[in-house]
Amino acid sequence: MSGPGSLGPSVWAVSDGRAGNAAQVRAIVQALGETRRWMKIGHIPGEGHRPDPIVLTPRAPWTWLPADNWPSPLSALPAKQRPLLQPPWPTVWIAAGRRSAAFTRAVRDWSGGRTLTVQILDPHIPPDNFDLLVTPAHDGVTGPNVIQTIGSPSYFSPHTIEEAGQAFADLADERGKSAIVILGGDSKAHKFTEVAAQRLDSQLRALAGLGWRLRITASRRTPDPVRARFRRMADEIGAKFWSGTDDGPNPYIAWLTFSDVAIVTEDSANMLSDATWHGLPLHIARLEGRSEKFDKLHESLIGHGAARWFDGMLETWTYTPLREADRVADAIVDKLLERYPQPDMGQSDKVAAPDWLS
Repeated sequence: MSGPGSLGPSVWAVSDGRAGNAAQVRAIVQALGETRRWMKIGHIPGEGHRPDPIVLTPRAPWTWLPADNWPSPLSALPAKQRPLLQPPWPTVWIAAGRRSAAFTRAVRDWSGGRTLTVQILDPHIPPDNFDLLVTPAHDGVTGPNVIQTIGSPSYFSPHTIEEAGQAFADLADERGKSAIVILGGDSKAHKFTEVAAQRLDSQLRALAGLGWRLRITASRRTPDPVRARFRRMADEIGAKFWSGTDDGPNPYIAWLTFSDVAIVTEDSANMLSDATWHGLPLHIARLEGRSEKFDKLHESLIGHGAARWFDGMLETWTYTPLREADRVADAIVDKLLERYPQPDMGQSDKVAAPDWLS
């Protein structure tokens, strides 16, 4: 989203505030703003530029209804959020999560069809309610405007990777037998139980004994006892551990960049996809519990050649990295150019990079 007076299309990034949903929107917005893409669409005169993402938290009973059957969608929002949805409408609206779908549908109507609407994740209503629908292949949603992704849309800009590489330059000398370990946590489908923690603890200790350098990071959902256990284990075996700012600057991107393999618990599509964006051989560590949705996700990653189940040993192999946010961003660019053909190159001197990349 560019600031006031900026040139180029306006992009509104919308979520229900859930971290995983917001991350997918952010990935696609950042991919769309990559210089080579922005040069193609920077001629588009956008309105309603906003510098910050939008968080919408609709209430019951609206949330009990399908997104194409909400009476007066604005009334579903807390009063303080309603002013967020008013003209001028953006050139592109990108939203994630079922609770945002009614607003994606409404904005296309309110804008008279001028706003290109992109909905991420299965909204459980027909795809033709949106201009583009982005869903994981394992959801089985099809249609002429549906983009099926393997895993979640992840994206890491060259600038971000370069900054991380400079901040943690010492890691470049620690390539070879280095592994990033990404710990998830409890969810509707999975539990990070004591049994699962004990199994992974034993496996990681064995790998350290074989000379593997382990870089362990925990997520927001990692249970405190699990977090404490692996912090203690890291101290005992000489591994690195990061769980928050108290542990220093966030090394996550650098660890992804400078590791040779990844071990990721099975519970998070976003975390699994971050590793596959970097092309790391992905070893999926089991927790307790399962769901058909996640079973299909794991199968799609394994089918692509990106992942294998973690059995305590680490292997290396190569595959085509999964750059799904780039694929979605390219589709958005194509849609925009259908509506706003590029002018002669002589007019391209007014193209400016989007402010959110600065």
